[in-house]
Amino acid sequence: MPLVLVEHPADHVALVKLNRPEARNALDLPTRKALVAAFRELSDDVSVRCIVVTGDERTFAAGADLKEMSTMRPRDWVSLGIRQLWKVISDCPHPVIAAVNGYALGGGCELAMHADMIIAGENAKFGQPEVRVGIMPGGGGTQRLTRAVGKYKAMKLLLTGEMIDGREAYDMGLASEVVPDDRVVDRALELAKTIAALPPIAVRFTKEAVLAGADAALETGLILERRSLEFLFDTDDQAEGMRAFIEKRAPQFKGE
Repeated sequence: MPLVLVEHPADHVALVKLNRPEARNALDLPTRKALVAAFRELSDDVSVRCIVVTGDERTFAAGADLKEMSTMRPRDWVSLGIRQLWKVISDCPHPVIAAVNGYALGGGCELAMHADMIIAGENAKFGQPEVRVGIMPGGGGTQRLTRAVGKYKAMKLLLTGEMIDGREAYDMGLASEVVPDDRVVDRALELAKTIAALPPIAVRFTKEAVLAGADAALETGLILERRSLEFLFDTDDQAEGMRAFIEKRAPQFKGE
């Protein structure tokens, strides 16, 4: 049984589903590698314009596989190259939407935070409980969570290991939207279809500017933004988009 399923439910949209239900989609090394392989292939696929990543109705991803980790020494952890695996997802050029139902804990919460948007079910459970088993987040949890919700809210979650539901995640800025549990994937796909219908070069440059500018000085980010905008005026999609607006018709974007 494949650990990760990839579907194409609509034009230019890919749906990546974790498929280890017997272990609540725990991220053991084979699952991580399968997930990375899927993202690597989709990143190189020019027909893909947006990716939705999800688990199942009960669990997004329950975190790392503690059975696999419990006997590891530092050299074992280093040899896994986990940072390089995460980087394939964080460097994905396409917009990524996490559709979160059920538990998104530890590495599962970190996976969701690698996305550009998070659609959370009302009963989703987010958390970084690593401290409760004597370790700490290692997939970006201390950094991405703090950037998303601020120091004081992040510290509470990181230092207590407590969970929050989808509504709390939305209220503190960890989720883009909160919807009924049975609407999570559908809503994520709706957003993905909307994005996929837009000019892909402009979408890609926008994502790039936001992410690169977040860790740069304001003036550096503004320069990147201006240079990206200037380049977009040399694309066919820019000409088509503005012409269609003036002519009051639907544009046909080709990614050129």
